[in-house]
Amino acid sequence: MTRKTLVLFFFLIATSYASIAQNLNKPKLDSLFASLESHNRAMGSLAVSSNGVVVYQKAIGYLSVNGSDKIAPNVHTKYRIGSISKMFTATMVFQLIEEGRLSLTAPLSTWYPQLPNASKITISNMLDHRSGLHNFTNASGYFASMTKPHTEEEMLATFEKQTPDFEPDTKAEYSNTNFVLLGYIIEKITKKSYPEELKARIVSKLGLKDTYYGAKTDVKNNEAYSYAFVDSWIQRPETDMSIPGGAGAILSTSTDLVKFAEALFAGKLISQEHLNLMKTQKDNYGMAMFALNFDDKTGFGHNGAIDGFTSVLTYFPGEKLAIAYCSNGGQYGVNKVKNDVLSIYFNKPFTIPDFKPGIAGIEKTGDLDKYLGVYSSTQLPLKITITKDNITLKAQATGQGQFNLNAIAPDKFGFDPAGIVMEFEPAKNQFTLKQGGGTFIFTKDK
Repeated sequence: MTRKTLVLFFFLIATSYASIAQNLNKPKLDSLFASLESHNRAMGSLAVSSNGVVVYQKAIGYLSVNGSDKIAPNVHTKYRIGSISKMFTATMVFQLIEEGRLSLTAPLSTWYPQLPNASKITISNMLDHRSGLHNFTNASGYFASMTKPHTEEEMLATFEKQTPDFEPDTKAEYSNTNFVLLGYIIEKITKKSYPEELKARIVSKLGLKDTYYGAKTDVKNNEAYSYAFVDSWIQRPETDMSIPGGAGAILSTSTDLVKFAEALFAGKLISQEHLNLMKTQKDNYGMAMFALNFDDKTGFGHNGAIDGFTSVLTYFPGEKLAIAYCSNGGQYGVNKVKNDVLSIYFNKPFTIPDFKPGIAGIEKTGDLDKYLGVYSSTQLPLKITITKDNITLKAQATGQGQFNLNAIAPDKFGFDPAGIVMEFEPAKNQFTLKQGGGTFIFTKDK
């Protein structure tokens, strides 16, 4: 290939990407978010960037609801991003490795010998969830204590008591415990706090104006509360940010998130070698990144969930496309929003949902009576109570908030934000719960 041909080749690629951005159907994206907002299906903020340029931004819903006093968000409103924080933590871990201050093979016992299997667990094991350390947010009693501040010593005491789920490096299982500990290790090595390191190593370096370690929500600082929609927007309890730490304590905006993803994949934060480790999937887990694909396009990133906040960040290297969506409430899942936006972006067939009531013929109050009751499972240590309010079916699991179920088909309901599908068999007094790849049978208590 001649130099002239090569230049022309790259010019054509560049102009084709620019063409997609220029031809972006913004009115259709506006219509999607107008429908989500008007039907109380979603609140949040979206950003899409192509080749390093933000081509679309949108904020809908409210950052605060206090009776009739409602405050609308803007593209600078900050949301708790939950586990997307793990991408920031892993980035700082790899920076320390590149500085020669840490290694992937360093054992956890270097810092915390009192923890189960500490001498067998490596930094690498924690990054890709192969440590076997039990996920502390799944422990009984977590929801009762999540609103109270915790010291590092108190968190470590909790981890010390937990029985490992498996021997290190024999399998993979998602655990927030890994990244809380990685956050602590960053502090041990640098002799500085996690918030300070986050600012110095990523935020200031990239000029992210709306990203930082969170505290109690401050509406005056344009920070959003989270909500559940049960006939109206109901504020959710707040996790004290001393608990999630390096696993989920960061606040950000969708715009800052796409800028972070662009910089990460452009080699501005860590080496290509370590970025490849983040991308490489082993037992469906990378080192703080998942494969989040769309159609025939390969993407990488992470989802987040904390309190009523849900979020998703995905970067498509082949298309040099980044998309981030942060939500503080709603019944339309962030992955569905992301996929809808990508369908519109790539001009795929897509119809704006109308959210009309009466889906699947569930129109009369009496139609729901056959589902009502308290259900138990031999597979999970919780009960789920099914109630109704007029034509809306509602579910509430032990120790958790109530949420609305949307009719998908006869005897089939879902709750998008948590990826829940419930298929009822009224004749058997049972339903099948499907979530996160798991299938669980619940039977109505007598």
